[in-house]
Amino acid sequence: MVSLRSDIFTASIISVREAGAAKPLFAALLACSLLAPAAAQQGTADHHEFEAALEAPFLGGEAGARPLHLRFRYPGAASGQRLRWQLDLLDQRGRSLRRWQGQAALRGGALQLDPAWQAGRASDAAAARPPAGLYHLRLRATPEPRVRAARGKAISQASQAWRAEQTIEQSWPIAIGPPPALRIVASKALPLAGQTAAAPPAAGSAASSLAELPSAERPYTVYLGNLHSQTGHSDGGGELPGCHGAQEPQSAVAGPAQAFAYAREHGLDFLMTSEHNHMYDGSEGSDPNADASSARQLYQSGLEQTAAFNAAHPGFLGIYGMEWGVISKGGHLNIFNSPELLGWERNGAGELMGDTFTAKGDYASLYRLMRERGWIGQFNHPGDSQFRIGGQAFAFSSDGEQAMVLCEVMNSSAFSSRSDEQESHLSNYEERCRTLLEAGYHLAFSSNQDNHCANWGASYSNRTGVLLPAGDTLTLDNLVAALRQRRVFATMDKGSQLIFSANGHLMGERFDNSGPLQFQLSYASNGGRSPVLVEIFEGVPGQKASTRLLAQDRDALTITPALGEHFYYVRLTQDDGKQLWSAPIWVSQQAPP
Repeated sequence: MVSLRSDIFTASIISVREAGAAKPLFAALLACSLLAPAAAQQGTADHHEFEAALEAPFLGGEAGARPLHLRFRYPGAASGQRLRWQLDLLDQRGRSLRRWQGQAALRGGALQLDPAWQAGRASDAAAARPPAGLYHLRLRATPEPRVRAARGKAISQASQAWRAEQTIEQSWPIAIGPPPALRIVASKALPLAGQTAAAPPAAGSAASSLAELPSAERPYTVYLGNLHSQTGHSDGGGELPGCHGAQEPQSAVAGPAQAFAYAREHGLDFLMTSEHNHMYDGSEGSDPNADASSARQLYQSGLEQTAAFNAAHPGFLGIYGMEWGVISKGGHLNIFNSPELLGWERNGAGELMGDTFTAKGDYASLYRLMRERGWIGQFNHPGDSQFRIGGQAFAFSSDGEQAMVLCEVMNSSAFSSRSDEQESHLSNYEERCRTLLEAGYHLAFSSNQDNHCANWGASYSNRTGVLLPAGDTLTLDNLVAALRQRRVFATMDKGSQLIFSANGHLMGERFDNSGPLQFQLSYASNGGRSPVLVEIFEGVPGQKASTRLLAQDRDALTITPALGEHFYYVRLTQDDGKQLWSAPIWVSQQAPP
């Protein structure tokens, strides 16, 4: 979303009047201001972004027919805001077999459309009744600029850029007919936290001998949790069942301790409360009357509450940190282990609303600071045109490559008020995470809930799974060490796990290889689920659009990669449509000696 504060816009007009050479800049600013939704020009609300969601049951009826629900939301948009949408039924090669498309106007900032499955117009006669099998439904949606009959080059360019930035793509699997049976070797599940609490290593497996085993053969324990949520310290903690969105900053009573207690009672092993770093003054903008010392103290009180809760509840890990940045012309990221509040806002007296200054939108400097301080982070719900460095979205940074360890591959709705793990509004970010991998970042996939209501970890069944070496206790230091090593998988089903390895190296590792490379997949479900599709993807770090499907329906595969750098990861689809993602493995293929 284009957001242009009125004070910045006024200053730009003054500078243009003083310097005629700046007219192109003024034209571009004017164009962007005309294209922005009304509320965006009046304030700086951080959750006024365009949202689009696709809801379609994995299993359908005759000829795969099923209800299709398209949900659009655009807080702050002008009444009657129009949008374009396109829904495609894709085969396993990505070819469109059936297409629905249209235009619509939002009512009250939201809209639901229900395309009829039978009304889809096939792109060719053979695709009119697709045979039984697995397919994908892909939704693409874009809001129309407020100035539709744009004139002038600057406005036209701004209109095109605005459309590109706002476009949302969502893709989910569906089955037409009974899901095909997929036979893979049954795997033994790694123990979950609680199953092996305080259990010593097996006889004859002392720490020294364990360290000598290939990493993929060492014993690990799986911990499942949520690494993205808010409380009353920022815009979360809304009481159920009346919560329907982000709260006014610091208006909710529930804080970190209440969130940790709720998550623990609902079976999570860990929960991070990631408070928006720019809301510690109690507002979404900059409050000139805010007390800077109170903002800093609130962050420290969150750390203190977390330490006290963890001390009183061994076996559960509460994590307190911040969600840094804004969505518009920025991008949200979590910082997991910072003892300092970072910020750019100042009160009327010029006092910083934080401990350490970080310029808004300056990701290069933020990454450098994180690397220097030993902090690690996660890319949250990455959107198009975000995380810019030098004007380039998803730009690579050597500092960021060391600091950033996770990318959210999917989320349940941030504003869900459900507490039965049945939320149907889900978002997929796999393509954007791939873009970051192709840029050169070493990232594992995570799956979180971004809870703004008081339902921490309970809105859906998704979890981030973290592997800790057997015998390690669940502490922040040990969790951070596992995240640094990318020993992580993302799952939409808390009862299922996915482990990926190659030549004895566990997912998340980087290693040199010469000769054949043997992949192995381990999947297990304690809920009776079974896989219907396994896909192994290959990509090249530093090469855009390089990710391709390498193989499918295989739990073991041997290849000899081309010389150079590669990454590989697995996506598994269950018979209920829920998906799991392994962390990648990074391989530097060398010539034989």
